[in-house]
Amino acid sequence: MQFDLLISNITSPTLLFFLLGIIASLVKSDLEIPPSTSKFISLYLLFSIGFKGGQELSHSVMSTEIALTLVLAVTFAVVVPIYTFFFLKRKFSIENAGAIAAAYGSVSAVTFVTAISFLDNMGIPYGGHMVAAMALMEAPAIVVGVMLMRRFSKDMDQRHSVRSLLRESLTNGSVLMILGSLVIGLVADVKQAEGIKPFTTDIFKGFLAIFLLEMGMVAARRFQSFRANGVYAAVFALVFPPANGLLALAVTHDMDMAPGNKLLFTILASSASYIAVPAAMRQIAPKADPGLYIPMALAITFPLNITLGLPIYWLLLAV
Repeated sequence: MQFDLLISNITSPTLLFFLLGIIASLVKSDLEIPPSTSKFISLYLLFSIGFKGGQELSHSVMSTEIALTLVLAVTFAVVVPIYTFFFLKRKFSIENAGAIAAAYGSVSAVTFVTAISFLDNMGIPYGGHMVAAMALMEAPAIVVGVMLMRRFSKDMDQRHSVRSLLRESLTNGSVLMILGSLVIGLVADVKQAEGIKPFTTDIFKGFLAIFLLEMGMVAARRFQSFRANGVYAAVFALVFPPANGLLALAVTHDMDMAPGNKLLFTILASSASYIAVPAAMRQIAPKADPGLYIPMALAITFPLNITLGLPIYWLLLAV
């Protein structure tokens, strides 16, 4: 049964398209997704998840579970970058350690979207507030990572205030889209929202498959450029996310949370940002090497989570 669940996840159409992308890159195919199309699809996925989450949240009454989940999400986003930074600064420069810490304290929206697809395939319910939890985990990790860089680096630009850091994080396109869609879904009239349901629901998995096809090609290219950074970074990107996931499982084990919500929180805790954090670090910490922290998150941690992480975490939830 456990083996069947793993095989079922690996052979899902969306994941197979991700593997096709990897193969296309490895064989140097001329297959490509136009940048404008890729950007549209990524915005669509964020819009769809945010809107559906807002609709679900509009039917929910603020409960202890929802409040505790949101507090726990922010806590993880603050604490994870701290111990990640001190672990990494022994091997990497202060700027690189801070950027990696921010990436692994933040979250991957695409991993979250894939986890939702995983739950939908199995008919497992989850709460709309988990979208809010994901959105809340983006900014704190970036702020903490930059503050740690400032504290320990003499060369770090000190001009950015905490307020400006928060503004840059919250106005990032991905974060703004998911937050804005969540709010719109929350306040939108239910009957009117039914009119766009075919767009937000029926075609979702098809767009996700195409997006993961491109992610596979990007991940393969990033991994090839990443090999020069050594074994330490690769081992960290393989070991650290599951450790965070197991920590999330342990923390939520005795909490009154629905199993689907526990899985989503676990995958958020074990994911790493390769969109919002790089966008912020380009402006705030230009000395941090994107050839290090982006491939770690995208070429190693992301495939690990969507292939093995999801079914394994789900199996552990049943223990």
